[in-house]
Amino acid sequence: MRPNTTRFAFLRDRAGRASGYVVALLTGALLMGTAPSTPAAPDDSPASAGSEAGKHSGRAWVGTWSTTPTAVPASDTTVFEDQTIRQTVRTSIGGDRVRIRLSNEFGDRPLAIGEARIARRAEDGGPTAVDKRTDRALTFGGRSSVTVPAGAPMLSDPVSLRVPAGSDLVVSIHLPERTPGSTVHAFAFQHNHVASGNVTGHADITPTATVDRWYFLTGVSVSADRSRGAGKASAVIALGDSITDGSDTEVNANHRWPDFLARRLAEARGPYPRGVLNQGISGNRLLHDPNPPAGTGAENYAAYFGQSALRRFDRDVAAQPGAEHVIVLLGVNDLGHPAAGTAPASEKVTAQDVIDGHRQLIARAHERGLKAYGGTILPFKGDTFGFHSKESEAARQAVNHWIRTSGEYDGVIDFDRALRDPADPERLLPRYDSGDHLHPSDAGAEAMADAVPLHLLR
Repeated sequence: MRPNTTRFAFLRDRAGRASGYVVALLTGALLMGTAPSTPAAPDDSPASAGSEAGKHSGRAWVGTWSTTPTAVPASDTTVFEDQTIRQTVRTSIGGDRVRIRLSNEFGDRPLAIGEARIARRAEDGGPTAVDKRTDRALTFGGRSSVTVPAGAPMLSDPVSLRVPAGSDLVVSIHLPERTPGSTVHAFAFQHNHVASGNVTGHADITPTATVDRWYFLTGVSVSADRSRGAGKASAVIALGDSITDGSDTEVNANHRWPDFLARRLAEARGPYPRGVLNQGISGNRLLHDPNPPAGTGAENYAAYFGQSALRRFDRDVAAQPGAEHVIVLLGVNDLGHPAAGTAPASEKVTAQDVIDGHRQLIARAHERGLKAYGGTILPFKGDTFGFHSKESEAARQAVNHWIRTSGEYDGVIDFDRALRDPADPERLLPRYDSGDHLHPSDAGAEAMADAVPLHLLR
């Protein structure tokens, strides 16, 4: 099944082809019936949080999965109340202990978590089934319930759980109180499920809604015994926009280019494990936060585009557990959004503006001891969103020339060269084109991962 592409619904609105499309995504999908509730499974985490933290304080934590939280527009009235959200994530690196990160960073009120659990997905079950042998209750300072302050994240206590690389973890969160869905990653390309009541401990659930989003869950990290080389494990962060986020790749298939990169790294069997963390956001810009022109349809969805990369870098890159490398692929939305009407004309940027933004990311990465690699901007001639023009193409070429030749990045990943059509280098090669002439297909995403020189990440 392929995803809805509401992240660019503004273009369909302009063409008169998407009346009501955004509304359908944002409204009644979460109006719930009542599902039967049974008691949660007993707490089978091995010890209380306080003692566990002390026993394993020497371990290094490395991110195995992440996503970027955003705010929601006023039109998104999603609310949960006495419901469980069961969310699936794909690991990139393994370990024998795990913890999660929750976020209420865009909430205007405390977030009450009644119970949270983590388990591996059942290999022989349906999309909502977990392997009960791996089911673990999560605690927060030793408590099974927690209130996350408005504007804040929250780390769980560690639990013992063997987590293989490339496996699916299922995180179930019970929201007992009326809870607006205020902190979200709106385009997950992964089906997650909502059920009535507290069913966090159930082996399987009866969904009352299926959503293509991650709510409140923004990270999973792992640790392992240092004697197995885990002490030198690290994370690669992919900082980008919809192309990194996975737009137009197959839902539930984990075919985003960072997913393919994680598989390449695992198969390469380098000396130390490398987690891959996807910090792409559909619609994201390097230089500007969302700023939809007043009175336009973009007011209904631009908030999902997230804070600018310059603003979110410290949280989404520098603060990631085990961060050592960052791959930057940003700039196409900076060039395209003002022309497409998603941003005001006053936010039109030059190639030099984009280059200066990249320089800031490089400086901040180096300040934190990170290696930074520049990804060239993919071609987008003929795109269906109105991004392309002679002017935007000239700016793309100028930015890519600087990335390739300046020597300011620690290395170059030439995505443009890997995916462009040799017969028309301003276009994506047809077999790498999802059909909108901007976003790569699944094959294109794999080609992007193949374009990453693995020696950079050793």
